[in-house]
Amino acid sequence: MEIKKVGVVGCGLMGHGIAQVSAQAGYDVVVAEASQEKLDSGIGKITKQLGRAVEKGKMEQDAADEILGRIQGTLDLEDFADCDLVVEAVTEDLDLKLEIWKKLDEVVKDEAYFATNTSSLPVINMAAATNRTEQFLGLHFFNPVQVMPLLEVIQSVTTGTDAIDVGLGFGEKLGKKTVHTKDKAGFIVNRLLVPYLLDGIRGLEEGIGSIDEIDAAMKAGAGHPMGPLTLADFVGLDTLMSISNVMYDEFRERRFAAPPTLRKMVAAGFYGKKSGRGFYDYSGDKPVSVNPGL
Repeated sequence: MEIKKVGVVGCGLMGHGIAQVSAQAGYDVVVAEASQEKLDSGIGKITKQLGRAVEKGKMEQDAADEILGRIQGTLDLEDFADCDLVVEAVTEDLDLKLEIWKKLDEVVKDEAYFATNTSSLPVINMAAATNRTEQFLGLHFFNPVQVMPLLEVIQSVTTGTDAIDVGLGFGEKLGKKTVHTKDKAGFIVNRLLVPYLLDGIRGLEEGIGSIDEIDAAMKAGAGHPMGPLTLADFVGLDTLMSISNVMYDEFRERRFAAPPTLRKMVAAGFYGKKSGRGFYDYSGDKPVSVNPGL
């Protein structure tokens, strides 16, 4: 089936980016949020991103207007009825995701494909809440969606080959580098990346270096574009802890366990760049490292 209309559930950090790149690729898009305030905020971010592209000469104003014209905001999942592909991009809360998928399964046409943007939760758990397990897959985008080139296309034990082909084709039309992976905790990137980020935090706890020193060492010594503590802030410390908890439950290995400092910072509401403070303070012109209270 040709994908012409894409539904995106959630217009937050990931959802607004997925809606934007889908519209830029020529798809008609309907994006839903739980409140008008959240919806307006997400659409506002898309408008701002397109405005910057116009200001920098990367896009004509007519093209930006055309992209925005393809995006319909809604508070009602009934508006997803005629979507060909629905991508869910809400917070990593399995109960919430299951509730959404059950509703969508009732209203979206039977031939449509479903995809979750989860970064850590088992795809099969959500597929099993629907009556279209063969048409259910994972599409793991990376933040910011408009910039990061990778898309992990995730196959659960029930995902059919047609659904994988749809996911790969969709990602390629978005201009993404698509990688086919299996429904294993962490998939490819987080399976390798999360233990590294957690070890960066443990290293800080153990005194191997300061925040700045650890980040500077990995940039200069390993050629990384940013150090592990900066990257953890960028990912979101709450998101990192959520992924860590899922992976620890799966593997029961210390390297996947959230360090005490991470748990304390999340409890304090220090989520990283998106909250204005994590291992760094983002309130000024440049990020400044802060004492995490060790």
